[in-house]
Amino acid sequence: MPIGVSDELLGTFVPIAVYWLYSGLYVALDGVERLDAYRLHPRGEEAARNVVSRAAVVRGVLVQQAFQVVVALTLFAVIGDESGIAPKQPSAVVIVLQFIIAMFVMDTWQYFMHRYMHINKFLYKHIHSKHHTLVVPYSFGALYNHPLEGLILDTIGGALSFLLSGMTPRTSIFFFSFATIKTVDDHCGLWLPGNILHALFNNNTAYHDIHHQLYGNKYNFSQPFFVLWDKILGTYMPYSLEHRKGGGFESRPVKSVEQTKAD
Repeated sequence: MPIGVSDELLGTFVPIAVYWLYSGLYVALDGVERLDAYRLHPRGEEAARNVVSRAAVVRGVLVQQAFQVVVALTLFAVIGDESGIAPKQPSAVVIVLQFIIAMFVMDTWQYFMHRYMHINKFLYKHIHSKHHTLVVPYSFGALYNHPLEGLILDTIGGALSFLLSGMTPRTSIFFFSFATIKTVDDHCGLWLPGNILHALFNNNTAYHDIHHQLYGNKYNFSQPFFVLWDKILGTYMPYSLEHRKGGGFESRPVKSVEQTKAD
């Protein structure tokens, strides 16, 4: 006899499982020395430049995910149908449209909140700087934030994406799992050949790595999907991906004349 699990519960917990499974894949790949040719930072840089241990990062992510669970379950309880009958899924065309709307909403919310946390010195020092202790990003550090930042950027941003797109809880399982994979991939530190996310999105591992470096701190705020707002509002820092002496790749900024003058 099959045991039924509601779409709401799946939409809450599946993305968390996806986070650890997908980041775990990159942890496994990190041990393959042949893949050093695709790293954006040499192996020694993580220990030398990051000021937080991996154990502390795991604890920090688990705290944020606990907040996400509470907010998601509360949201589903408030908007849920008391009949317990799952809403009918719309057509594939509507679902695709809902995905696009949700991606745009999430990007818009996170761009402006993220940028403000850099502009406001108090918020940066006491809140957002926690994420930037990972100068050399890695997969399961993608959601390593101050709990308040995680609540504002990720949890509230996700709730707005869900509500404004009009997607069903079942669709949200797939959307938030996809958003999770994208976020982990952006922090993985590897530029692997054949990565379909790099082919589909200009906002990718190398693009986000620029933001984590000191010279890119005022640029590339967009996450996790597009680079639209960075380009519209002049915070886009173009880069070149070049082979690093000694092996691997390196994201190097290519500043425009306007950016140089602004600095």
